Amino acid sequence: MKGVIQCGGKGMRLRPYTMVLPKPLMPVGSKPVLELLLKWLRRNGVKDVYITTGYLGHLIRTVCGDGRQWGMNIHYTEEMEPLGTVGALQLLKEQLDETFLVINGDVLTDLNLDAFSDHHRRKGAMLTIATSSRTIQTDFGIIEEAGNFVTRFQEKPSLSHLVSMGVYCMEPDVLSYIPVGVPFGFDNLMSCMMASREPVATFQHGGLWLDIGRVDDFQKVQEMTWDEQWSAFETRAVA
Repeated sequence: MKGVIQCGGKGMRLRPYTMVLPKPLMPVGSKPVLELLLKWLRRNGVKDVYITTGYLGHLIRTVCGDGRQWGMNIHYTEEMEPLGTVGALQLLKEQLDETFLVINGDVLTDLNLDAFSDHHRRKGAMLTIATSSRTIQTDFGIIEEAGNFVTRFQEKPSLSHLVSMGVYCMEPDVLSYIPVGVPFGFDNLMSCMMASREPVATFQHGGLWLDIGRVDDFQKVQEMTWDEQWSAFETRAVA
């Protein structure tokens, strides 16, 4: 299966660090996030990868090259103007001629891609989203009311949600929903597909998932690099 890694963003949430390095090259211990992501794909049997680049893309090309050091074939696209989170897929329309993966360039996970892609095929969906459960701490007291009287009050509750991991399994027909040459986000794609009543499947992952674009997750992964847990992640078999 072919994989597309989205690396065109400016990484605004990690400024000022990303003024020097693109987000996928932010270090995790002694290695950039993107290298760990590529090694995860290779362990899962993905050899052909397309990296979409824009902001500081020349640095990504310099670090990753053609991928031979990891036994992979890496190709690149370049956005002259930002195309959003999925707009760059139109640049690969000819290459994405079978079921393919799309991964954000700031993701670290131990998701089993065989199980994910098998689930996608069983569901028969054009798009499947890998999801994870996240608990969000609310900073406010939450009020429910009826007729201007309080019916329920919760002081800064923790709310649990399923969230997108930034890992997707797609069929080539998805590209028909993506316009050519204009910025188009994943949220736009979801709106178009749901408006057309096109089923979108989900696959819930209970293992490791970190969004390095978030400051909290970036700091967490730096702490992991100093213990055996992180070194084990790099070498363990996917589960």
